[in-house]
Formats: sequence, C-alpha cells, structure tokens
Amino acid sequence: MGFMSKVKRNLHLMLQRPPRQQYAALCYRMKKKQGLLEVLVATSRDTGRWVIPKGWPMTDKKAHQVAEREAYEEVGVKGKVEKEPLGHYHYRKTLDNGLKIPVVVQVHALEVDECLKSFPEKGSRKIAWVSCEEAATRVHEPELKILFLQFAEKMEPLLAGAQTKVVG
Repeated sequence: MGFMSKVKRNLHLMLQRPPRQQYAALCYRMKKKQGLLEVLVATSRDTGRWVIPKGWPMTDKKAHQVAEREAYEEVGVKGKVEKEPLGHYHYRKTLDNGLKIPVVVQVHALEVDECLKSFPEKGSRKIAWVSCEEAATRVHEPELKILFLQFAEKMEPLLAGAQTKVVG
C-alpha cells in the first residue's frame, strides 16, 4: 500500500464518526383469548415511513425511560417497559441540513395497557396495530425486521400458555 493510499485510508477513519444513540419502544399487546400478539407501528413525521417510537437521549432519564416517554409522545400509549434492551438496529438519519448520520437504536419492549385519546403528536402520524410479521414487512431497516420476527418467536410460548388457560 502506497503512502497516499495510507493517508487516504487514515483520513477516512479519522473523519468517520461513531453512530449517534437513540432509544426506542417496541410497543405490544397480547389478545390472549385469540392467541394474538400485536405490535404498534407508526409513520414518521418527515418521510411517512413505518417506524417504532424512538428518540434521542434525555438528561436524567435512563434508556428505557426515554423509550417509554417516546411511546407516550409519538403514539399515545402507556404501559410496562422492560429495563433490559430487546436488541438494537442501525439506520442513517437525515438531518435538517441534509447530512446523513449513522444511528444505533436500542430497543425496549413495552407492554401496552393504555391507549390515550390525546397525546403530544396525535394527528401527525398514522398508527397501526399489526402482527410482528406484518410489522416486519412495513419497516425498511433489516435489523428492525429481524427484531420483530425474533420478538414473535420469544412471545409465542406465552401466548400458547395463555390460550390454553382460557380454553381449559
């Protein structure tokens, strides 16, 4: 490798920024009688793509608390959020100035027990309760697709057990 190639490679590494961090909520509810698991997806305000509620870190709030707050503000749900992350996914965020930055999103599961009629971003997004499989087809990020499908697998035994109790 020549001198100029090394300089170019090193310069590229120096200019490459580490990904910014966001926190998200994978909001779900179980319809035990039907044996159904539903997850909540919403459109983003800027591009209209299907996403899950997420946001930037907040002062004096832990990651799971940020995820819980974003779920309330963006899609109007409240419930029990898991402290441990479910997983992560990456995407490129386009800033207002057009710059695209890498972002890693830490995802926390949130079991919804209340859907509010009024919340801060009501009317600025479409919201849909869908299966994990349908959510995986709607979102663009490959790692988020996988998270939805893994979540469905993880929850399957809980739904089967609940359905047996209802029937039996």
